[in-house]
Amino acid sequence: MPTVNVIGAGLAGSEAAWQIAQAGVDVNLYEMRPAKMTPAHHTSNFAELVCTNSLRANQITNAVGLLKEEMRQLHSIIIQSADATAVPAGGALAVDREPFSELVTQKLTSNSHIHVVNEELSAFPDGITVVATGPLTAPGLAQAIVDLNGEAGLSFFDAAAPILDANTINEDIVYKKSRYDRGEAAYLNCPMTKDEFLTFYQALVSAEVAEGHDFEKMTVFE
Repeated sequence: MPTVNVIGAGLAGSEAAWQIAQAGVDVNLYEMRPAKMTPAHHTSNFAELVCTNSLRANQITNAVGLLKEEMRQLHSIIIQSADATAVPAGGALAVDREPFSELVTQKLTSNSHIHVVNEELSAFPDGITVVATGPLTAPGLAQAIVDLNGEAGLSFFDAAAPILDANTINEDIVYKKSRYDRGEAAYLNCPMTKDEFLTFYQALVSAEVAEGHDFEKMTVFE
């Protein structure tokens, strides 16, 4: 039986390697970290979350929640690890970032069918290969992907909410409540009149903007 290559040990690559190994097939899991770090990652752990710690809704009454339940029944490494490291988030499945990625890493590196290769690739290895790299794909491999699919380039989309200092919130005014009345009261609600909201909006859009990192100015985010 041939060995399958998986390039990238993010969420998708970790899951792909795990499922292939569960079928009794050997896997070469290529991950360039820590040999080469990216501007966004802070550790060498697999499935490191660099944006939100939420995996979105967790109820089977909507599509993303139903997908999670299907993944549980397929013994998903990502969902198993998320459930084991979950933090209160109302009806969403959110995780404690570092324990989550550490658990995924431990499960993959201790699997006898998975051989981890820490090196940067600039071309596809021989054999059956799953390409699961993201916005910060190494330049050589990114070009190989472009050459393969014939497109001029690939685009990735992301967004982040404003971050507030908790010490600036008047807790005599705001109140905690669960999202959609599900789970623990983990969200702060800020009631506003129309005039208060318009004042808040103006303060937000005219506030000082954080300096972006150089890699955030790349066209991969456009």
